[in-house]
Amino acid sequence: MTPEEIARLSADALWAEDAVARSLGMEVVEIGPGRAVLAMTVQPSMTNGHGTCHGGYIFLLADTAFAYACNSRGARCVAQHAQVSFLSPGRPGARLTAEAVEIHRGERSGLTDVTVRDERGATIAEFRGGSRIVPGSLLTR
Repeated sequence: MTPEEIARLSADALWAEDAVARSLGMEVVEIGPGRAVLAMTVQPSMTNGHGTCHGGYIFLLADTAFAYACNSRGARCVAQHAQVSFLSPGRPGARLTAEAVEIHRGERSGLTDVTVRDERGATIAEFRGGSRIVPGSLLTR
């Protein structure tokens, strides 16, 4: 199998069990070895007391893109730590896109950067996640 085929099969395996992403209307836009792009539209139920997208939903989108990127090689990875900086508000109705790129992959851990943008290209948040490879494979059940 090619690395691209492994990434697609890994994403399909995650998606099959990812009730949260499906319930929020997320979409896997692109997937490849060490990278993923996911999108989500901000629903009225996702807004906070300021009328903007609650940061937890923005973090959730970024964290999900992170998960798909660091699991794209078939090995099971989990989050070890994560940090987010909110830069601009997400508006109701906005389509947010999270682009995750793995910047380091070691034997047991990795580091992935995620940028969340709205449909106009404005940067909403920057996220950095550390991953830990755990036993098992997404490609065998």
